[in-house]
Amino acid sequence: MNRAQQPSSLEQVRLWVQQARRIAVLTGAGVSAESGVPTFRDAQTGLWANFRPEELATEEAFRRDPRRVWDWYAERRAAMAAVRPNAGHVALAEFQQRHPGRLTLITQNVDGLHQKAGSMGVLELHGDLMVDRWLNPCLNRDLHGGEVAACNTAAAVPGRPPYCAECRNLLRPAVVWFGEMLPPGILAAAEHAASVCDLMLVVGTSGMVYPAAGLAVQARQAGAQVVVINPEPTDLDEVAHLRLTGPSAQWLPLLLAD
Repeated sequence: MNRAQQPSSLEQVRLWVQQARRIAVLTGAGVSAESGVPTFRDAQTGLWANFRPEELATEEAFRRDPRRVWDWYAERRAAMAAVRPNAGHVALAEFQQRHPGRLTLITQNVDGLHQKAGSMGVLELHGDLMVDRWLNPCLNRDLHGGEVAACNTAAAVPGRPPYCAECRNLLRPAVVWFGEMLPPGILAAAEHAASVCDLMLVVGTSGMVYPAAGLAVQARQAGAQVVVINPEPTDLDEVAHLRLTGPSAQWLPLLLAD
């Protein structure tokens, strides 16, 4: 085949999409940034510009100054209220709806925009910004020392942060902080999706954060086609069979259209 007859990158990836029985998609901060969500470090503005992310996103920071960390996350949550999914989020959700069971969506983002767009079964590697969980195990115990149901987060006493009236435990955002392990079940599901997919799209991520970035390597080693979609070069470009330069809101609707 001569150069004139070779398919374009767009045509090639569209063909891979059509042929793939299983597709895995890994999304990162760049996808959310296209909706106006600041990346983690870009969120350090105003009052928060004086703090390093590590001072606001570790368990140690929260235990040292719970109110400061809670207030920072409360501000981030409030900023998300007006943010809407972009065309990339919508393209992924609509593809899932048209092709049930074919596309597994794995995200490093914590903003819930994929779910807002209608995506189902999203594997949130780094947690959910809009959900709370207890800082410590919060179990009431009966007189015989047996465990009963955990304290209900919805019944927490309002505060900055809210707390359990019985054991004084604190609520914290259900996100993965620096130094914490990814949720084991979600990571295992993501690794399985990477190992069995025919095609992996790596979208809007620098490829610098592990173990998330390792999913692309795993997919390639398992025989899948790997495509990187990002405006700038990434650490996973050498892993990819093809690279599409530009925003996900531009490429995903083109790639995933029937």
